[in-house]
Amino acid sequence: MSPLQTLILSWLDNMPEANFVSAMLAVISGICLLVIVYLLANRFILPTLQKVALYFSPKTIRPLGHLINKLDRRLSILFSVIVFLTSFHFIYPVTEILASLFKSGGQIVLVIYAGLIFSSVVSIAGAIYNQLSFSKDVPIQGLIQVIKLITFIIVAILVFSVMINKTPTYILSGFGALAAVLLLVFKDTILGFVASIQIAANRLVTYGDWIEVKRFGADGEVEELGLNTVKVRNWDNTITTIPTYALISDSFKNWRGMAESGGRRIKRSLNIDMLSIKIVSESLQNRLIKNETLQAFLLKNVSPLEGQTNIGLFRQYAEFYLKQHVSLNQSLTLMVRELQPTQYGLPLEFYCFSQDKRWIPYEHLQGDIIDHFLAMLPVFDLRPYQSISGEFKAI
Repeated sequence: MSPLQTLILSWLDNMPEANFVSAMLAVISGICLLVIVYLLANRFILPTLQKVALYFSPKTIRPLGHLINKLDRRLSILFSVIVFLTSFHFIYPVTEILASLFKSGGQIVLVIYAGLIFSSVVSIAGAIYNQLSFSKDVPIQGLIQVIKLITFIIVAILVFSVMINKTPTYILSGFGALAAVLLLVFKDTILGFVASIQIAANRLVTYGDWIEVKRFGADGEVEELGLNTVKVRNWDNTITTIPTYALISDSFKNWRGMAESGGRRIKRSLNIDMLSIKIVSESLQNRLIKNETLQAFLLKNVSPLEGQTNIGLFRQYAEFYLKQHVSLNQSLTLMVRELQPTQYGLPLEFYCFSQDKRWIPYEHLQGDIIDHFLAMLPVFDLRPYQSISGEFKAI
């Protein structure tokens, strides 16, 4: 019989079934006390402290209210469990066996919620770090997951020790025999942890990077850098998950250097039919002089047209056109060159850099450039090489 039941029983001496009624009233009083403690902590005390803390905190912490609310709920339950354990013998009229069971259950809940609270604190710290300017260069998501994993392992050991009524050292002493099994089970986690450290230290990958991993079919932006996996959103909006350690063990392409540079490279070529290459004739010369599109080029071209080849003249015009283009970065490499002739003609390559590095404007720009050069080929009596295909109609 608990002290609270004894106190209630003294008020109910003349009442039938006084022992049962006093025991029920004591239990109801204990439950009401826990509900009151939870509501006071969750609705009044912790929200008030939260408002004061957020008022004096930097603005970057204020959007983290959902994480702080979760921490408030867990703290409220923790306070209720502490009140339950400290007031148990005074309030609840139970036998020694039930008292031992309830005490063990309360201790287990206490350990679990202590671990959850620490996990929430780590999540809040990680969210605050992710809002800092240098967080994209040094992501710590893998480290946060390792801390949480270690926390839950410790919680599991403490819970098991409470259940079997042994000290944690007794449980840890038996881990030596299970070391090989644990290494096998947590192999990916260990590899991922080591890879996360190397990725963060060498700044190989960060959030928002455009990476290409052909082995896993990934080609898109990094959305998440986890302990075990890296989540990549491909350009077709599919999601590819890559083992974190694969970024260390295998090769991959990171386009961050292009994004941080002064331009995005355009490297396209046209195959010219070699049978159309010839010395500029008088008739071609007259047609070139009369062409309005070529007037600016001819004014700056000091070399005489006679004796030149039409492919050489077109190459000079193409380079002149690129140098006058406002959408190209003129401070980076810009040239038009001939490659090794093949059975598909003479490749003429256009090498330059777009100032706008966004994908759609980049594709539009290089399409416009190639379209213009294709349209200008007949002006120089040049033909693009094209394999004959499709239907043939009898004449």
